[in-house]
Amino acid sequence: MASSEPRYRVPTPKFRPGDEPDFSHLEIPEAGSAKKPAIDVAGRDTSDLALGMVRVLDHNHQAVGEWDPQIKPEILREGLRHMMLTRVYDERMQKLQRQGKMSFYMKSTGEEAIAVAGAMAMKDSDMVFPSYRQQGILFARGRDIVDMMCHCISNSRDNLKGRQLPVHYTWAEGNFFSISGNLGTQFPQAVGWAMASRFKNSDQVTASWIGDGTTAEGDFHGALTLASTYKAPVILNVVNNQFAISTHQNIAIGDAPTFAMKGLGYGLASIRVDGNDFLAVYAAMHWAAERARAGHGASYIEYFSYRADAHSTSDDPSGYRPKTEASAWPLGDPIERLKNHLIGLGEWDEERHEKLDKALNELVVKSYKEAESFGTLHDGPLSPIPSIFEDVFEEQDWRLIRQRQDLGV
Repeated sequence: MASSEPRYRVPTPKFRPGDEPDFSHLEIPEAGSAKKPAIDVAGRDTSDLALGMVRVLDHNHQAVGEWDPQIKPEILREGLRHMMLTRVYDERMQKLQRQGKMSFYMKSTGEEAIAVAGAMAMKDSDMVFPSYRQQGILFARGRDIVDMMCHCISNSRDNLKGRQLPVHYTWAEGNFFSISGNLGTQFPQAVGWAMASRFKNSDQVTASWIGDGTTAEGDFHGALTLASTYKAPVILNVVNNQFAISTHQNIAIGDAPTFAMKGLGYGLASIRVDGNDFLAVYAAMHWAAERARAGHGASYIEYFSYRADAHSTSDDPSGYRPKTEASAWPLGDPIERLKNHLIGLGEWDEERHEKLDKALNELVVKSYKEAESFGTLHDGPLSPIPSIFEDVFEEQDWRLIRQRQDLGV
């Protein structure tokens, strides 16, 4: 007799610790096979792009297809430098966290192209609402490394005065909105900013990024509804790096074939992109920015990538995935792929690459020594204690005044 007890489906990842990862089940389209529509395309007519994948770099490291952005070599070298600096910075900062010199850190290993190419495809005057793995945007926009480090160690030069976790940067001068640890909040905020820009007749475009796990949050759906309803000049980016903090992407994706397909239900132009292909990311972001600037509304982009390292310094991925999974990822490393493309063009070589890598390591080490001159996490000096009562209310109410008096500051 069949049991009357309800049975629930709980998705599990394809590979568990100890398994040999095999990604042959993934359907990865050939580079250059995706068609590039006009920027005024209706969202409903982008289903092929939401199901497929925009890829530009082929297995020979050549740029092919309609999405080839035909970027000049000097711009490609600049992008390569930004990605390399992001990785060098990440490696150094994680080591410093392990040494107890900061409380927390999150690397973006394997996802550098998503942030760097995305930022370079936009104007510096465009507004960005990032998540906590888009530090590459800061490098692409010229943020001072010392200032970034001072924030992470919460010293006297921390522009956030110790009020945010490390890597939760903000930079108003660079149109970089404060990163929120409450996942998903930046999506509707970005749409609201974009709507305000449109109301002011500004040509400013707004972009935001979340991870695949955050698409299960209510803020995600609210943002897509508003973006579609008001044709906001916004680019809504989902970084599908296969994992939330410790759950595989199939928990958040449901029965949708791709995350990009979720955008079609809201009538948004929706594209799935090879997130480890610098040229594909640049092309998709540039197309979406042109579309928004011309008044054709929002775009929704899924970047198919892989989180090559832990979610954060508080996470141990060996507890939920094979240790060799990152090296088996079929879309490769974004830095290596762009480097090989430049070498194929005759615009780069291994010797120059090694020289740049050494110079960037020296820059990061030198920058950290300078950052520590403004104070360390343990020994200070930190932001002045009275600053905890500032920058929230124009006129402090009696409770804050009393609390400050009780502290004697």
